[in-house]
Amino acid sequence: MAEDEVDAVVVGMGPGGEDVAGRLATAGLSVVGVDNRLLGGECPYYACIPTKMMVRGAGALAEAGRVPLLAGTASVQPDWTPVADRIRDEATSGWDDQAAVRRFEATGGRFVRGLGRLTGSGEVTVATAEGERVFRPRRAIVLNPGTEPTVPPIDGLRDTPFWTNREAVRARSLPGSIVVLGAGPVGLEFAQVFARFGVDTTMVEAAPRVLSVGEPEASESITEVFTAEGITVRTGTSARRVRHRDGRFTLELDSGESVSAEQLLVATGRHTDLTTLGVGALGLDETANTIDVDERMRAADGVWAIGDVTGHGAYTHTSVYQARIATDDILGDGAETADYRAMPAVAFTDPEVASLGLTEDRARQQGFPVRTAVTGIPSSARGWIHKAGNEGVIKLVADTDRDILLGATVVAPLGGEILSAFTVAVHTQVHIAQLRRMIFAFPTFHRAIEAALGQLVD
Repeated sequence: MAEDEVDAVVVGMGPGGEDVAGRLATAGLSVVGVDNRLLGGECPYYACIPTKMMVRGAGALAEAGRVPLLAGTASVQPDWTPVADRIRDEATSGWDDQAAVRRFEATGGRFVRGLGRLTGSGEVTVATAEGERVFRPRRAIVLNPGTEPTVPPIDGLRDTPFWTNREAVRARSLPGSIVVLGAGPVGLEFAQVFARFGVDTTMVEAAPRVLSVGEPEASESITEVFTAEGITVRTGTSARRVRHRDGRFTLELDSGESVSAEQLLVATGRHTDLTTLGVGALGLDETANTIDVDERMRAADGVWAIGDVTGHGAYTHTSVYQARIATDDILGDGAETADYRAMPAVAFTDPEVASLGLTEDRARQQGFPVRTAVTGIPSSARGWIHKAGNEGVIKLVADTDRDILLGATVVAPLGGEILSAFTVAVHTQVHIAQLRRMIFAFPTFHRAIEAALGQLVD
């Protein structure tokens, strides 16, 4: 068994892991990056990048469909081929990571393809195609294992050819009908994309509403949009049995109803296998869902963890944010500490659903003196001008004692861009009175912020 001493080993080369490994190597450390999948992780190959290409294509179809209401006549024929080609050729290079490997190795790092696991204090063993290799890092182990799609224990499900996000992104053609199991951001994005490309789409969600961890106003708004677009949304019901026969899936729901479609997409969350990662070697709980880290991403002596596994948001921007903090700490410049008060999240539906900070319910549960404001996008000047596709709301959650925002939710065209103003406000704890004195450009979507702020001080 080959053994090697290095300065640092990064297990999991998703966006955050790649960032840490590259920064450490550029700083002159001997670094080994380990991953048994594609270097770059889920985001560039099966998530953020290719799915937004899907969203872009679906959005173009939707805009063309609004022409008769706004500007004349238009005839549109959906075609999945340009989207599939773009994902294969532009986003993923045919799901080939050699360019990413070369980019990382140009920093001075080494990439080892294999399954890395902790096998002792200061020891990482990697199972490669050529056999096991042991690395003993002198300065740091960084864990960025990412996540796998969670497949719920539904009777019969595992015996069927269902899709997760990975199969959906690789699809060269679309089915005539699909059931999307799960109505979080991933399920919502895929459902709207498929529906806009002519797929008969049904969503099934166990929670009482879609996007159940967010504000109810956002759930209501996006549900109305989906329903208007012909998507069937079934909430408050779970699948208890799945069958696949003669090219069709049938889901028996606990409500007693059944739904059937040519394809089934499972979008019910993601998880990390800490047992396979071997965190027990550090004295950590292998049965846990996450790894606890401090404000500098330290998980144990000489070990840092970043990304989804820390439980602070399964987003690329979270992982890269944590990567900077962990890298600085490893290099001895750990002045920056993590602050998640203004962690943004965006579901790239149309309209986009963007949020940060505390919801009203969470703020009240934590004992804050709360006042809220809600304003509709259609009632704003830009919303009225926009006319078609102008659905949405802005909701603010304020701490009345400190005169600051605790959270914000934006459902709007380009809602993720509008959210940036709230990100600054929540992160820096700007007083609401000061925000009210800002000048908001007219007529923009973000000018609706002014109407919401007005409700907080009236």
